Amino acid sequence: MEKLIFEKSVPGRKSHYLPSLDVPEKTIDELIPEKFQRKQDARLPELSELDVARHFVRLSVKNHHIVKGFYPLGSCTMKYNPVINEDQARLSGFRELHPLQPVEMVQGALELMYELQELLKEITGMVDVSLQPAAGAHGELTGLMMIRKYHELQGNPRKYVLIPDSAHGTNPASVTLAGYEAIQIPSDANGCVDLAKFKEHLNDDVAALMLTNPNTLGLFEEHILEITAALHDIGALAYMDGANLNALLGIARPGDMGFDVVHINLHKTFSTPHGGGGPGAGPVAVSDRLQDMLPVPVVEKQEDAYRLNWDRPKSIGKISSFWGNFSVLVRAYTYIRMHGSEGLRRVSENAIINANYLRTKLEKHFRLPYPGKCMHEFVATGEKLREYGLRTLDLAKRLLDYGMHAPTIYFPLIVREAMMIEPTETESKETLDAFADAVAQILLEAQENPDLLKEAPHSTPVARLDEVRAVKQLDINYFTNLEN
Repeated sequence: MEKLIFEKSVPGRKSHYLPSLDVPEKTIDELIPEKFQRKQDARLPELSELDVARHFVRLSVKNHHIVKGFYPLGSCTMKYNPVINEDQARLSGFRELHPLQPVEMVQGALELMYELQELLKEITGMVDVSLQPAAGAHGELTGLMMIRKYHELQGNPRKYVLIPDSAHGTNPASVTLAGYEAIQIPSDANGCVDLAKFKEHLNDDVAALMLTNPNTLGLFEEHILEITAALHDIGALAYMDGANLNALLGIARPGDMGFDVVHINLHKTFSTPHGGGGPGAGPVAVSDRLQDMLPVPVVEKQEDAYRLNWDRPKSIGKISSFWGNFSVLVRAYTYIRMHGSEGLRRVSENAIINANYLRTKLEKHFRLPYPGKCMHEFVATGEKLREYGLRTLDLAKRLLDYGMHAPTIYFPLIVREAMMIEPTETESKETLDAFADAVAQILLEAQENPDLLKEAPHSTPVARLDEVRAVKQLDINYFTNLEN
């Protein structure tokens, strides 16, 4: 078998080859047109390894991250990522794969993907899974596209998707992108879907309901079985936003609740890197109603080998480049196998315990609009700060001076001066106590010296932005002609 060898212009220097490609030997000059070849050496800075290492360490110290301090970012599950996940993702057999390699050469990767699909099926109680979506919102759009295809094949295309007023902002955006109109359903006095209002909107034009469970208030929808049954009675489907699956592992499954599709944030629930723009992964798991509509290709097992099946005539088609964010899949697979079924249940149990512990510590200082036990997160209101001429934003900025990131603020929108707090299961009691103590101290500062909060943060590399000036004097740089 002949080998593809990439020859440098420097005599005698050759790089590695791909031994399985049956193509004639070619040089760089033959492969790359002359007009694209460099005419002179690249002008690269000459730096020692020590200088480079110090540069990146200085940058990491300036930034706030989960290894540096507490990160109670509600609905984003900013929990610690075990190093073992990184070790497995960096194994040469995974790291050096190329998406255009023949299936015969990537059987190990396909086996991992297939087993991850099977694990996610068991965890969610669904019948099939696609690993392709590259993020949670991408999973939302994929799920809604399958719902649209389902109704079209039924000969009954529909117009509306119902969304609770506490929903994540990506939900209505995904609904619009999928070609539907969103109808908002109000929450009741207990923070869950108003059942009566929900039923008022049920008709033959409703395609689905998008529902986060537990919802963004950290509350489990206690009428979920009645809700999904009512949807199915009118031929509509039930979509679960899986952003808060961190509260359900080993305890409850979306499939058992009657959902037809759920996206899974691997970069949240299963402890793969999150924040700073990625990477992400948002696989979708479906019921038998939507199984045939899954994106192609689907990873399947055939006797002792694994393959990518493109022969699915009812599929919505391909929704992402290649086969998914593979390195994130490896990390999630490692996390699931490392914990096992009992360990995953403890993950959610500890997340719930930590959230309720912190809730009881903070309810002494803030009003909780929906009191009582929560799941993995809870929402408080910072209205009390208005007594001192302050806002929730001021408390959030001041927390940075205490070495802690702020919780999500001003969401959900139905809570005034909202603070959504999620401690996750990876934090210790000592960290939670320190956070509660910091909040209590900041409230004392608010009474005695409110300007201290208004001017915070004081110890970070970047001070608070002037929001009004940023809006009025927006300065955006962009290229009008890329050729110039």
